[in-house]
Amino acid sequence: MVLSEPYWDHHIPLPKLGPLHSRLVTAFVALICFINSYNGDFVFDDSEAIINNKDLNPDTPLSNIWKNDFWGSNLSSNSSHKSYRPLTVLTFRINYLLAGGLHPIGFHMLNVALHCVISVLMIDVFAILIGGLVHDGRGVKLNLSPKASFLAALFFAAHPVHTESVAGIVGRADLLCALFFQLSFLVYCKAFQGGDKKFSVLWIFSSILLCAVAMLCKEQGITVLGVNAAFDILMVCNLDIYELAHRLLSRRKSADIGGLVSSGLLMRLVLLFLGGSFLLYARWRIMGTGPPSFTEVDNPASFAENVILRIVNYNYYYSLNAWLLLCPWWLCFDWSMGCVPLIKSATDWRIVWPLLLWCCLMGLVYQALCSQDSNKRRTLTFGLVLLVIPFLPASNLFFRVGFVIAERVLYLSSAGYCLILAYTVGYCSCHWKKHKRLLKAATLTLLCVNVARSAQRSQHWRSEQSLFTSALSVCPLNAKVHYNVGKNLADRGNQSAAVKYYREAVRLHPKYVHAMNNLGNILKERNELEEAEELLSSAVHIQPDFAAAWMNLGIVQNSLKKFDKAEQSYLNAIKFRKKYPDCYYNLGRLYADLNRSIDALNAWRNATMLKPDHSLAWNNMVILLDNTGNLAQAELIGKEALKILPKDHTIMFSLANVLGKQKKYKESEGFFLNALKINPNVASCHGNLVALGTEFGVWLKTSKRRLSFIQNTFCIFLTIFSTFCNIYN
Repeated sequence: MVLSEPYWDHHIPLPKLGPLHSRLVTAFVALICFINSYNGDFVFDDSEAIINNKDLNPDTPLSNIWKNDFWGSNLSSNSSHKSYRPLTVLTFRINYLLAGGLHPIGFHMLNVALHCVISVLMIDVFAILIGGLVHDGRGVKLNLSPKASFLAALFFAAHPVHTESVAGIVGRADLLCALFFQLSFLVYCKAFQGGDKKFSVLWIFSSILLCAVAMLCKEQGITVLGVNAAFDILMVCNLDIYELAHRLLSRRKSADIGGLVSSGLLMRLVLLFLGGSFLLYARWRIMGTGPPSFTEVDNPASFAENVILRIVNYNYYYSLNAWLLLCPWWLCFDWSMGCVPLIKSATDWRIVWPLLLWCCLMGLVYQALCSQDSNKRRTLTFGLVLLVIPFLPASNLFFRVGFVIAERVLYLSSAGYCLILAYTVGYCSCHWKKHKRLLKAATLTLLCVNVARSAQRSQHWRSEQSLFTSALSVCPLNAKVHYNVGKNLADRGNQSAAVKYYREAVRLHPKYVHAMNNLGNILKERNELEEAEELLSSAVHIQPDFAAAWMNLGIVQNSLKKFDKAEQSYLNAIKFRKKYPDCYYNLGRLYADLNRSIDALNAWRNATMLKPDHSLAWNNMVILLDNTGNLAQAELIGKEALKILPKDHTIMFSLANVLGKQKKYKESEGFFLNALKINPNVASCHGNLVALGTEFGVWLKTSKRRLSFIQNTFCIFLTIFSTFCNIYN
């Protein structure tokens, strides 16, 4: 493989640095872009993937990560998203283990470090794609395009569209996938160190194995096989696609197919195809041979009945993704629920954007295939390959995806854009020599703007409040944005402000059941019960299996004295969520209000069986048994509860009352005092302790021990009196 150094590389307005210095600068740029996210919180999807994911806990069997999806749900479950990323979850678990708990700083630091490593490795990837795979006499790989590959890597390191993947901890999946994607490609290149005609099957198998590892980090990793195949065809075999197609179409027999066979290309392509087919089959089997189920809210275009409208909207989504690469200013954590309204007619002016996108792509394809300049053809072709192939799993072409736009899926595709952008800078520098200073200033300005925007955007990802609020100006029609802002406000205690955002979320999306449920909860606490009942009834009507809304509806109906309806709502909640301790607790309260003591005890016992540390259920059982005169059973229940919750002062207080009624004064006093040690501000506990002292005094007067008590007291008095007399004398 003999390739010349790209003529435009010298003209790129960057200093020529050595390999070590260019890597250090690239790593430094990547670091300063996202380092301010290092001490951020767990935000957005981190709650489900990390905080609520039991697979991270060292006490959970390690084998669980191979059985569950990315969010900790069993892959066989109907609610599973089928995202199988066990190696990513394993890194989360290691973070948890090393930090001794859920401390976000370690998670964030590893994400930033991974991005730095990936950005540095991009120099090697771009060097091969631009300058070719060339080695010196000692087998050391040469970089024939040091400036171009360095500039493309800088563009990649600083691109703001990467913020979600780097500053959001869940983006670890994209980072790890990209890392093993690069390693798979670089290992595939090592298969040709012996020359064009020789290749190592071992290195090719190693590349396929690394592809499998990338897939275990995120499904997108399979696309590296397509990039490897394109590299083999266009770079290793130096096949001119345009010329080959022209010869085949003109039925000329001079196409050198035999040369391709002798070079081993067909054998390598077969190996890649078989490896990819096996990985896809294994992934299909792991997924349960069924795709995940998404709703219209997740991806409305995929539910359009008209095929033409569906295609138009898909292409509009592609144009928006391209715009995020070109101008990454309008970034949002979520693009669903009205953020991108559907194109429904040919008169919609937005139809211009897909047309413009395809005009640009066709222009690039034409230049990549028909240019007389081999360097230009090679660079643009690989730019398009890197741009398009990693994006294919998110394109809705092969299966429905669960999002409209997701910035994280552009992490790998942005490499293709950066390669094309670096070529554009080099081409312009070469042909516009009179404006070289202006071009240098423009390149430096673009890099600085990207660094500043990345730093600003990573600052947004430090907390949910700033992240959700930043989305209001980008997607004001997105009901999910308003819902998340409202939820964040409610979690911080500002319920009055939260109501406004919940109402707006319901207005924008009248079937948004989660917003209805949360709004109904706040209205319930504000005693606006009629409106709360209306909202919650609408929520369960829209989504009949919404267990939480059924339970909250039951609480409201109970407050409105609609006891029969409340009972039915609680039973519906339990029907749709078998393990629902809080619902059993509220059902027990309803039965207690109706004086159905046995039913109440059974409900609270179910709550404690499902959630052994359910303090309120334990305490209510003790109180109910106390009130109904079952003191011995109340004592047993109280002591059983304290074995599980040894520091629960409310249960201690209730048990102390029971023991006092049984005239077990010393034991009762001990529990009162322990309760006060844990929480000394409980006034009722102090009062009951005084009452216990009074009862203890009555007991002394009526007890058979009264005489001995008086005698002992008198003896103590005489002793003290004699002591004072001796001192006085």
